[in-house]
Amino acid sequence: MTFLYYLFLFFFFYYVLKFLVFLIRLFRIIEQIKPNQQYENPQNPPPQQEGKVTLEKTKSSTKTKSDNVGDYVDFEEVEE
Repeated sequence: MTFLYYLFLFFFFYYVLKFLVFLIRLFRIIEQIKPNQQYENPQNPPPQQEGKVTLEKTKSSTKTKSDNVGDYVDFEEVEE
């Protein structure tokens, strides 16, 4: 009787793991397809009236100028 119990457990866990692997593969395929759909079907902005000007603010750059760039070297041209 214990043999049947262990056999049942073996097949149960085997198919559970097999199902989990299937789900993981499915989700990976879906994640690969999502970015491709953005390029195939880009979202077009709504049409605007002709002559109407709109300004769209872009993300501001947070770059700061570093003073620790190095030394300035003034080169002179030498005539030979």
